[in-house]
Amino acid sequence: MQIAVLLYPGFTTLDAVGPYELLARIPGAETVFVAKESGPVRNDQGSLALVADKTLAEVPRPDIVLVPGGPDSRGAMNDPEIQAWLRAADETSTWTTSVCTGSLILAAAGVLDGRRATTHWLALEELKELGVDPTGERVVFDGKYVTAAGVSSGIDMALHLIGRIAGDEAAQTIQLLTEYDPQPPYDAGSPEKAPAEIVARWRSVKPEDLPQGR
Repeated sequence: MQIAVLLYPGFTTLDAVGPYELLARIPGAETVFVAKESGPVRNDQGSLALVADKTLAEVPRPDIVLVPGGPDSRGAMNDPEIQAWLRAADETSTWTTSVCTGSLILAAAGVLDGRRATTHWLALEELKELGVDPTGERVVFDGKYVTAAGVSSGIDMALHLIGRIAGDEAAQTIQLLTEYDPQPPYDAGSPEKAPAEIVARWRSVKPEDLPQGR
């Protein structure tokens, strides 16, 4: 089973690495980072790079497609080569997945038309404008399409997917070995729970002015 993680300039690191850390532990899985060109690809802060070992053309038929989000996701949304690869890979994939604004990239490719999907809470309206039925759920399954909300939810998405692919025991084992047992110091991880003034402040920010990490 081949898992292709798409990289593009400005991707958010945890969107890619969080699910990778879990999915790569599925027995028999081959995980490959892919990009338009092989070599290092810088993240949204420019301070870290992941290495794409293969080009898009070298990985035409992955079993699982994983698209991370990022503040520069519009670049990938408007890139003809990335969009063409996503459409072609989706034709034969078993699962097509995304984290955060990665769903906007999939939506731009047309593969989420009319489907339920999620994204970062600040991008839900944009997802709707792209012909998708947006939901604020943390992880959404619609057929073979699996979308996760903001950044950290990619880890939850990976566990859900492992359970579907390899069974509950495999998912529980991987959760245990990675010691994924979240106990955050604040209960402010969603707009429903965070202080209203903080939520209002960020809702007033224009998309192009959003900070790195979205």
